[in-house]
Amino acid sequence: MELYFRDNFFNAGYTEIMNQDQEQVGHLDLKSAFGSSIDVFAPSGLICSGKFRMLTNRWDVTSADGNHWGVLRARLSFFSKKYEYDAGPRGVYEVSAPAFSQEYDITGMGGRTVANFRRTSGWFSSGAFVLHNESEQLDSYELIAVVMGVHAINKRRNSAASST
Repeated sequence: MELYFRDNFFNAGYTEIMNQDQEQVGHLDLKSAFGSSIDVFAPSGLICSGKFRMLTNRWDVTSADGNHWGVLRARLSFFSKKYEYDAGPRGVYEVSAPAFSQEYDITGMGGRTVANFRRTSGWFSSGAFVLHNESEQLDSYELIAVVMGVHAINKRRNSAASST
């Protein structure tokens, strides 16, 4: 199943999560223009949340009841973009893309691709993404929180690079 979702220009408010048939299957609550935390909703209600850990560049994903699902962190790489999503007992997943690409693969143990996503928006617009999930371990709504975490880490990096 493919899901489509996006950020807002001011990083605040609600945005829809749509399926390939352009039906709304949830929404994102981008909580504040001054932060990066998000809530991911399915039609049945809140599924998970994502936010940066205090004073770190690690993105925590938690369930609706506050249980820790995983943590996303950037990994050092010179010729590609690499991240690691540690989902605890469900495994460690690599999120990677070639250096100037907006297409990412999420690979599990053994190098098997379990999901992929790509940014579908332009340079000067807010982030819009399409996610294709084939994982048996990771829920699509959880992966939306991971994608938004990758997007938030990238925005932090770009902001830090432009201020120096």
